[in-house]
Amino acid sequence: MAKFVPFIIKTDGSQSISVKIVRMKKSDAVQTEKEPVWQTSWLSDYIQDDAFEKYALKTSNGELVALAAYEILENDVMVHITYIESQPESNPTIVGHSKKYQGIGRVLIAYGIKLSIDHECGGTVTFEAKVPELAEHYVRDYGACPLPSFGGAPRYELSGEAAMNIFVTYLK
Repeated sequence: MAKFVPFIIKTDGSQSISVKIVRMKKSDAVQTEKEPVWQTSWLSDYIQDDAFEKYALKTSNGELVALAAYEILENDVMVHITYIESQPESNPTIVGHSKKYQGIGRVLIAYGIKLSIDHECGGTVTFEAKVPELAEHYVRDYGACPLPSFGGAPRYELSGEAAMNIFVTYLK
């Protein structure tokens, strides 16, 4: 049986780096308020909501690379990816194109797909695009389908073949 084996790419040299995705600990959330400060405090009441399952993406030596919050919506047969944030050194909003690691968003979307499969939601995930460039990226590179937004941030769904194409990248 295939196993989910997450990885990211080190930007200087395109070296594939094995990573682990584990439940976020309070110490991970505290890290977001230390220098270099993250865009979002993961200690906020919103992110600390018990409705969200929160995970940390870490290298094998324990470097905190990103955090992600997921909402399992079994009645709606999907997992909503509430929020993903990369460490400041890999966050394009902070450092532009000189990111330390690449592939962070993709692996955390794949993990959302895994959670969806594990919760019998068929691999379907939904998420919002924070900026227009991300919206274009999700459609062009991932095959995401737009959903009604009702005036908020643009919403997207990944399901079926598009979701599986991302997910199988991490199966060994």
